[in-house]
Amino acid sequence: MEYIISLDIGTSSVRALVFDSQLVIQETAQVELKTFYPQNGWVEQDPLELWQKSQEVLEKVLQSAQKNNWIIKGIGITNQRETVVAWSKKTGQPIYNAIVWQDRRTARYCQKLQKQGWFKKIYEKTGLRLDPYFSASKINWILNNVEQAKKIIKNNDLLVGTIDTWLIWNLTKKQSHLTDVSNASRTMLFNIKSLKWDEELLKIFKIPFTILPQVVASACRGKNFGLAKIKNQEIPLLAVCGDQTSALFGQNCLIRGEVKATYGTGGFVVVNAGSKIKLKNSKLITTIAWQINKEIIYALEGSIFQSGGSLKWLRDNLGLFNNYEEINLFSNESKDSNGVYLVPAFVGLGAPHWKPEVRGMISGLNHQTRKGHLINAAIESAAFQVNDILEVIKKEYKLKIGSLKVDGGLTKSNYLLQFQANISNILVNKNKNEEMTGRGVALMAAKILAWPSPASLVDKPFKPLATIIQRKEKLNGWKKSLSQIFKVK
Repeated sequence: MEYIISLDIGTSSVRALVFDSQLVIQETAQVELKTFYPQNGWVEQDPLELWQKSQEVLEKVLQSAQKNNWIIKGIGITNQRETVVAWSKKTGQPIYNAIVWQDRRTARYCQKLQKQGWFKKIYEKTGLRLDPYFSASKINWILNNVEQAKKIIKNNDLLVGTIDTWLIWNLTKKQSHLTDVSNASRTMLFNIKSLKWDEELLKIFKIPFTILPQVVASACRGKNFGLAKIKNQEIPLLAVCGDQTSALFGQNCLIRGEVKATYGTGGFVVVNAGSKIKLKNSKLITTIAWQINKEIIYALEGSIFQSGGSLKWLRDNLGLFNNYEEINLFSNESKDSNGVYLVPAFVGLGAPHWKPEVRGMISGLNHQTRKGHLINAAIESAAFQVNDILEVIKKEYKLKIGSLKVDGGLTKSNYLLQFQANISNILVNKNKNEEMTGRGVALMAAKILAWPSPASLVDKPFKPLATIIQRKEKLNGWKKSLSQIFKVK
């Protein structure tokens, strides 16, 4: 029997997943990652730990493969995007910690560039907002603040890359300095129209072209990212894709207009935008979803700062429940939010509002309010934010959305899924396979191997049940709550 391994490098953990020819998981290994916060707004991880933990989980699943006589045909890599690593070409050693996508140390630098009038130019070339979230300003910070970077760049000894690039370099024993188009498009240095590192953007951020990886397709028949050398084995690296668009592929959102929502600590709404780019406005990010062989597919993406994170706040700060298993119990007991609205703007609001300065609010409290109502209000806030993004997609981009595919930890709440269906008047489908990110890059690798397409495993579909009046009343309440926090200065 033939199998594919997915290596999924997230922010909190690294996972290796073994998929069979029907894309069913047969083996997993997972280890947690440490994250460091050296200063307020700074978020870092140890690149050597990322590499060591990746080796650990790969070796563990390969041991199982050996015991079961499984034939591993290839490896796919999917990863946290935007996070940056810099290292010496000669020694292979990192010169600084990985600067994680959440890091905000370059906020003032980005504000300076915005005041200089670069926002529009950067958006037109990259589809991204000028923000510390993306890789360019992080690389600039390393070049200007890490002494070793200043020294070794003079000798053409400095390399940089996102997490996929760092792992490809190590897995291939320094043979491949590569990234794929989906990860390159998150750096704010890659022109998503010309599909090249952009000379003007490199000049803006003062980053030399020579330190950047070569950009290739996410998966391409007849080509790969090199051979991963693990425990005396050489396994082709067949596919690489950033985590959110890998999950889009894993959800089988392969047709323009198909959309998925992820409800994690934060949230994402990602829609397949097809093969032609259309930059309408900067409320949503336009990015490259993937490239299979010669075909490029773009995606629209809206990021939500707080989704399931608001429930964590209710647990840790207010003590409303002890564990997440209790959420459904209290949610079902209360049945609804009883007019309570929670706007989880703990660090501002993301897409489509982009209001980093606003802060959260709870409204509609009365003597009958119970903990279940507050829990349901937090759950509803995740659905309201997804709906705000869906409305922009429909109105601004004229895309017809027939259904919404969902994943993430919060989808264990049936209340959320039914409420999302009601408020967005859309069919919501939850897949039985919860590992959509790993499945996506495995599916790309399977296409390269010419494996037959597996059946889509849809769990229970949730159909909209609310009346027009009920839907309008709930949406008006949410919009009123938003307008109240927008007025506060």
